[in-house]
Amino acid sequence: MPSTMPARGSLVTVEAFPLGPFETNCYLVYRSGREAAGSACWVVDAGYEPGALVERVRELRLSPRALILTHTHADHIAGVDEVRDVLGVPVWVHEAEASWLTDPMLNLSAAVGLPVTARPAERSLCDGEALDLAGAAWRVLHTPGHSPGGISLYQPESRLVLAGDALFSGSVGRTDFPGSDPSTLAQSIRLRLYTLPDDTTVYPGHGPETTIGVEKRSNPFVRA
Repeated sequence: MPSTMPARGSLVTVEAFPLGPFETNCYLVYRSGREAAGSACWVVDAGYEPGALVERVRELRLSPRALILTHTHADHIAGVDEVRDVLGVPVWVHEAEASWLTDPMLNLSAAVGLPVTARPAERSLCDGEALDLAGAAWRVLHTPGHSPGGISLYQPESRLVLAGDALFSGSVGRTDFPGSDPSTLAQSIRLRLYTLPDDTTVYPGHGPETTIGVEKRSNPFVRA
């Protein structure tokens, strides 16, 4: 079963689905406080074995508008084509990783002998871009370092950010992969995430949620 988190202010509900062997947190996001049936939703990341997430969309009778990728490492994209085909949604990804979906070397799947590919994304996102989901305003934050095109999705009224693999509870994304850079990741966290309000809930790509304030005070890898 997913973990359902109605966000502060009742604007947005976030449901987390830890998918596949890496327990990659993939998210279903939709407006709170209104009849679910027919409401617009996003899927954020699509890891291995995304069936439970797809079934939840159907169960709630939501209207999927996009599959947004926080980045394109294999464990976040293995289910992309399945989700896009079953739900009929376009894929959105940061422009710096537009070519990674089709390249197993870049998305790191070739390194483990299980090549993953997906068709190219329909839309490229850029830093600072404004997005709208059923009247809730979101902002794209470019948070590279774990990968060049890593993004976080920030919803200010609900005080939440979907941070991908940039920031975890008590940890940060790995920086020993090709295309990763520890100093870039630290800068992304300090300038893009730690500048958000302390009570902002962080929904990471792996593990439990946390808050910006907790990480600023206690994250051993990147201090404020």
